[in-house]
Amino acid sequence: MKTARAAWRRLEPLHGMIYFVPEARRRYADLGLRGRTGYFTSRSAAFGRASAELVISTFYNFNPDAVRAAVDGAWDATTPQQVLDARYAAAGEALRRAGIHELPDMAEVLDLTSRAAEAAGAHAQGRPLFAAHAALPWPEEPVLRLWHAQTLLREFRGDGHVACLLSEGVGGLEALILHAATGELPVDFLKASRAWSEEQWAGAQERLRERGLLEGESLSPEGAALRRHIEDRTDRLALPAYAVLGDAGCERLAELASPFGRAVVEAGLLKLG
Repeated sequence: MKTARAAWRRLEPLHGMIYFVPEARRRYADLGLRGRTGYFTSRSAAFGRASAELVISTFYNFNPDAVRAAVDGAWDATTPQQVLDARYAAAGEALRRAGIHELPDMAEVLDLTSRAAEAAGAHAQGRPLFAAHAALPWPEEPVLRLWHAQTLLREFRGDGHVACLLSEGVGGLEALILHAATGELPVDFLKASRAWSEEQWAGAQERLRERGLLEGESLSPEGAALRRHIEDRTDRLALPAYAVLGDAGCERLAELASPFGRAVVEAGLLKLG
């Protein structure tokens, strides 16, 4: 389980950069989509003309009011296929800027990641974001094939994570606050990126304190245990994708993935703004 998690985590920057790079913002803006509208429509375009309510239900931890403001009317300006084309084009431009296509182990990383992503397709039930992206055609270009494969693995894992949160009675905002309490990400970033107000954040914090999951703004022992349980359960739910590689394949992918994730970071593809 640990090797599968390492394989995913080390390669995850290849997918995650699409939410930060200027290539994506420019291409969405060319379609009349700016700010959060570009994010919500690009990630949900695999559904077709996704409604705000569908985005709210599957993205999970964003303020519903912000989603409605960004998505309502967005499909009057463009089509899902145009948005998907823009997203893939931006991903390719950004990853080539990072030199991903020039890394020596590209072919083997693509093979291992693609095998895992294809294996995940047999376990799509209950994973709506993954299933929608899995139905898209695979790109021909190796860089885009790798990005698509990692996108599938990210959404496969993410859908499982949402299921874990739901099963534990942890809502989207509460999940963000528990994450913030670990210190892994800045609180201000989580508030702003998910569009929650100070009042909403404070109210959810109080509910978590009443459940004994927070002490002040830090995790209580019970909160830390719940976080570990959710993360461990998420890891287990992601295993069907990586089982096809076996332990040796996961170890090999984890080993080879590090330079790819590092290239994305060093090229500044994950920088805000």
